[in-house]
Amino acid sequence: MAKRTIVKLPGDGIGRIVLEEAIRVLEAAGFEADYVEGDIGWEFWKKEGNPLPQRTIDLIDKHKVALFGAITSKPKDAAAQELAPELQNQGLVYSSPIVGLRQLFNLDICQRPCKTYKGNPLNFIRRDGKGGIEEPEVDVVVFRQNTEGLYGGVEWSNPDQQVYDALMTHPKFNKNFGKVPKGEISVSTRIFTKKGTERILRAAFEHARKFGYESVTLCEKPNVIRETSGMMFAMAKEIQEKDYPNIYLNNTNIDAQMMWMTKNPENYGVIVSGNMFGDIVSDGFAGLIGGLGFACSAQANPDTGVGVFEPTHGSAPKYAEFDTPITNPIAMISSACMMLEHVGEYDKATKVRNAVADVISEGKDRTYDMMKMKGSPDVVKQGAASTYQMTDAVIEKLK
Repeated sequence: MAKRTIVKLPGDGIGRIVLEEAIRVLEAAGFEADYVEGDIGWEFWKKEGNPLPQRTIDLIDKHKVALFGAITSKPKDAAAQELAPELQNQGLVYSSPIVGLRQLFNLDICQRPCKTYKGNPLNFIRRDGKGGIEEPEVDVVVFRQNTEGLYGGVEWSNPDQQVYDALMTHPKFNKNFGKVPKGEISVSTRIFTKKGTERILRAAFEHARKFGYESVTLCEKPNVIRETSGMMFAMAKEIQEKDYPNIYLNNTNIDAQMMWMTKNPENYGVIVSGNMFGDIVSDGFAGLIGGLGFACSAQANPDTGVGVFEPTHGSAPKYAEFDTPITNPIAMISSACMMLEHVGEYDKATKVRNAVADVISEGKDRTYDMMKMKGSPDVVKQGAASTYQMTDAVIEKLK
């Protein structure tokens, strides 16, 4: 049987480091694959004016599955200043390559699990009301609509006259902004479609049914953002009543959810949101299980089989310059586990997750973040495990 080919997308900064460590774990777990590297990220923006070259898009289109490290993103003006001299002043505008991948391949289903590892010193704790401390178990999976909403990229500064005239037809825009000079206005849209909304809602309900979660929580803001959040809530009620009557539908506003997650996180299982609020709430729950060093994600299009799997942390370029890497590789390794499940290697995914859990529970190897140290080149000398040592510990548990 031919080996599967996986596109590896190192990206920037620590992305290259943690990606290679995840591949070491995959190989130790017995997953055999050929890896082809795709060009993506800041260096290609600077050299070519395009952080997502067509050759990389073609690789993913051919092989369907990609492991992604991390990327650097900077604001519009800062990005333009870093272009090669021959590319300056050509009207090139930086756009996030990961957002580009989501839209090009319609990777609208984003799944971000946040689950407590026993023995993790960074786990959320609270007072129990009796003078003691308790550590609630977090087991949340956030489903985030990945291609629409505020991240859809439909926005303007100093909008074209046609756009401005259309906005002026809305009575609230006319009343509140009609006297503001057009050149002083920036506009971002928040567009939801019924098709995209239904797909993410059904993905959330199906996951809850498959894995025995009792509820799905819609986390939006329908009391204020009435058209988009309101449509999503109305559709959630209709889908739940018709097709998932045994799964309770909970409704929370994003602001209240950020409070409730630190009061009773154990009450939540599957959460579903639009793009921006899903991004926020998933990082919030990730903080309860130890932070972005433990936060993994999958983004996929079930119709085509294309999937991209990545940690949700950034590229942390200063850490990539250290002689000894100190980044926690668990988020990348966990993302690789989600990739294994995507290609049907469920036993290997479970094996790797159990190895990670054993290392964390045992507590002999802990990266600097787990030891609550400030990230610096000397943390390994102070007893923190390096990126390599943490990976070695996981591989040892796999033997």
